[in-house]
Amino acid sequence: MSPIFVGGIGAVSPAGWGVRTLRNALWNNEAAAVQDLARPGWEKPLRVRQVPVPEPRPDFLSHPRLRRCSSITRFAVAAALEALGKDAAAVNDGLMRLGLICCAMSGCVNYSRRFYQEVLTEPATASPMLFPETVFNAPASHIAALLGRVELNYTFVGDPGGFLQGLAAGAQWLASDQVDGCLVVGAEETDWVTSDSFRMFAKRMILSEGAGAIYLRRDSKPGVRVQLDVITDSILLKHGLRRLDAVKITRQQLPDGVADSLLVDGTQDLPHYDAPEIEVWRDWAGTRLSPKKLLGEGLMAAAAWQCVAAIDALQQGRCSDAHVSTLGCNQQAIGGLFSRTEA
Repeated sequence: MSPIFVGGIGAVSPAGWGVRTLRNALWNNEAAAVQDLARPGWEKPLRVRQVPVPEPRPDFLSHPRLRRCSSITRFAVAAALEALGKDAAAVNDGLMRLGLICCAMSGCVNYSRRFYQEVLTEPATASPMLFPETVFNAPASHIAALLGRVELNYTFVGDPGGFLQGLAAGAQWLASDQVDGCLVVGAEETDWVTSDSFRMFAKRMILSEGAGAIYLRRDSKPGVRVQLDVITDSILLKHGLRRLDAVKITRQQLPDGVADSLLVDGTQDLPHYDAPEIEVWRDWAGTRLSPKKLLGEGLMAAAAWQCVAAIDALQQGRCSDAHVSTLGCNQQAIGGLFSRTEA
């Protein structure tokens, strides 16, 4: 298969809006603030890490399609536009064929909870305007409407490993000349429903929100080039296969690191969930980043932050290749490798 290059990256996280804020938080070891989130019927609030209010307000929010959209869409759009850069205009003008893959696990949970809450409270007055924002493909639909033209538009629903599956699918679209560029977005939003649900399995888990986007192309611009080298198989967490063994297989499918390699893992200071990755990567001698430790469990967005952080480190000259290890919540272990070359 011909090389697949990274044309741009974008991010929104509890650290702030933009890749720069993500970079500063990770490399300066600055944990995002933890906020209280009220849960109906409880005196004690849940604990989450939320995206701060953007300053100034992004211009894209004035678009008619985005006036009532959920926060997951706002995060996804911001990351997507940052990743596309000037090519957003080329897409709108019909000068290039863009593929779009939006990935989510919880999806549009804010409006889903609001809609069903209204239905349970008083079905006769439940607002039908909320319903379109409850479906998983709402963010992808809004991004496509904002850009004006999208050749292929898919939504992947799964655990956080689905973001890397999205990268693999986008690379296949490019290799088969179905599109000229492919934008892969992972996004989530916080709500008491999801926070309370995860608390049942891990009381110390702090859910977070945001988005990450990677823009893939067959060609690259002059200067530093970041290439997508490997996406491993999805090692399914099926009956009889331990999470530890799934991570082991994933690492075996990735090349060994070199002296200045970077590992971006999915650990978050939760011993039970972190144990497989800690064990498998115990002998890693290079630099390591763990975005979830600082930004919280962002689910699909966190997997996107892992990949964005890896690419950004390569672009900044901090390493010559970057490994990504993602152990999903309940479906798969999967990994990726990015490398840096000079054009």
